[in-house]
Amino acid sequence: MSAPDRRGLLDRADEKLSVRRQCALLGVARSGVYRPKKPANDNDLALMRRIDEMYTSWPFLGSRRIARMLKEEGETINRKRVQRLMRQMGIAALGPKPNTSKPAPGHKIYPYLLRDLKIERPNHVWAADITYLPIGRGFLYLVAIIDWATRAVLSWRISNTADASFCVAALEDALARFGKPEIFNTDQGSQFTSAAFTGALKAAEIKISMDGRGRWMDNVFVERLWRSLKHEDFYLKGYADGLEAKAGLGNWIEFYNNRRLHQSLGHRPPMVVWHEGMAAEKAVDMMDNAAALTTCPHPQQQTKPLAA
Repeated sequence: MSAPDRRGLLDRADEKLSVRRQCALLGVARSGVYRPKKPANDNDLALMRRIDEMYTSWPFLGSRRIARMLKEEGETINRKRVQRLMRQMGIAALGPKPNTSKPAPGHKIYPYLLRDLKIERPNHVWAADITYLPIGRGFLYLVAIIDWATRAVLSWRISNTADASFCVAALEDALARFGKPEIFNTDQGSQFTSAAFTGALKAAEIKISMDGRGRWMDNVFVERLWRSLKHEDFYLKGYADGLEAKAGLGNWIEFYNNRRLHQSLGHRPPMVVWHEGMAAEKAVDMMDNAAALTTCPHPQQQTKPLAA
């Protein structure tokens, strides 16, 4: 995560850690914290929206290719500006690379647990990711938690800052409504490596898995969700503010979960498959006890023989 994004992790109300100490831990300059952030100009916002459209359609595109494509569309732009805007948006080309999403300094990285793991049932593995949403004259961030096997969206939240709190809120909501997974997988972004997020997972006794080098393909499932959401709803509606976006995205996610058919799921909606899988799991649990001895009354409860 870039320094501007890490500034969103500062807690000015923290009585134990001063702003100076927090800046040192996060690796950001205090001058950038105290100086008011310059609002994005309209040209930057228009370019960020177009970059987001390109990246959503072709997530393998890097800054070099995007810059060339923008020039072909008549924009006067160089690669450095594209890189700056992509950092601000929190996106990077999908593909093998030495440095993926970076945790904040001091955050613990957990091992990757999904290698060669067969995932075919609901609540075996959940995953989370964050995407950028251009809104009116600004932008928001969207986090979603999905069930890996069924692709069902279990919870989501939008925020105007890239701190960890809205990710924790989505996690707590998913746990309250859908139980808990055995494994939770994320990238190494600072929101997911934060003590608040990993602490919530450990408190629920969930194994934590984080993508490492060479694991970029694991993000494809969520990238498909982002592509569908943006092309089928977000870009078509052009939401003016966060309230409109929240209502509209809620309607689309309800459609995606309960009505949108997926070929990989046998032309069934994700949440239908999730409920069917959970029902099957309960049936198997009951059958596991089928070989148990039948219960019988204690001797003192047995009926005495009738007198002749």
